[in-house]
Amino acid sequence: MKETAGATDGVGRTVEYDAAMAEVVADFRRTVEQSAVRLLALGESERNRRAPGDEGWTPKQIVGHLIDSAANNHRRFVLGQFTSDLVFDGYAQEDWVRVQAYDRADWNTLVALWRSYNLHLAHVMAHAPEEVLRGERAEHTLDRIAFKTVPADRPATLEYLMRDYVGHLKHHLRQIFPHES
Repeated sequence: MKETAGATDGVGRTVEYDAAMAEVVADFRRTVEQSAVRLLALGESERNRRAPGDEGWTPKQIVGHLIDSAANNHRRFVLGQFTSDLVFDGYAQEDWVRVQAYDRADWNTLVALWRSYNLHLAHVMAHAPEEVLRGERAEHTLDRIAFKTVPADRPATLEYLMRDYVGHLKHHLRQIFPHES
């Protein structure tokens, strides 16, 4: 059922999309805005502490990884709106984090980029037509690229991929803020 979701497109026009997806997008925006404030409040030692385990990333590296994830998923969210499949390449996450030297990057710049990129993704998500979001695609690679995979023999949707992206982002934020729900 399609309902008006009371959102605007930035120039005052009302945007209509599925109410359930509207709530996902609103929650995503809130998460990004609130987390950006919390990230900027981290002290130098907190930004550079390793997550538990020998190969855990620092919060700086996690934010860098989330920027990389945003870049890769941006392409997927756009292409998924005009292709008949959801077949996308993965990427070498560890290598991306390493070669971009996120551990030596300016913290305020990283957080600003992460925030801006994700708010743009929320915009892309909010403007995807319901029929495109919910259209089942038999051919996909979500069995390999999704945070919570979809078996290759089951259809997948762009809406699932978008929701999965938000889940992945929240998972990594919980690594940075492990004592908060």
